Amino acid sequence: MSEGAVVDRDPGLQPERTRLAWRRTTLSGTVSAVLAVKTALHGGPSPAALVACALCCALWLGFLYLAHRRIRTLSASGTPPTLTPRTATTAVLCTLAMAVCGAALVF
Repeated sequence: MSEGAVVDRDPGLQPERTRLAWRRTTLSGTVSAVLAVKTALHGGPSPAALVACALCCALWLGFLYLAHRRIRTLSASGTPPTLTPRTATTAVLCTLAMAVCGAALVF
């Protein structure tokens, strides 16, 4: 390919790929939440484990809400709007907090 050549790409597929990425992310979050419940209940639940598990599940529900809202937005319009910084920050914070809760359950 020459240096000046422009590669044509189909921008119509980008929203579909983004929707699929959000779905994969919610699936991995679901697996994490299920593993958190399993870990919390293994060997008899302690109050601290139950609190961490409940927090992990609440964070998962929050992330699930954000993801499905974004999936609907991507599906609704021909040219989807850019992800807002507030939504992106909230999704990242939910993910990080869920990881911290999971680590607390393991240790």
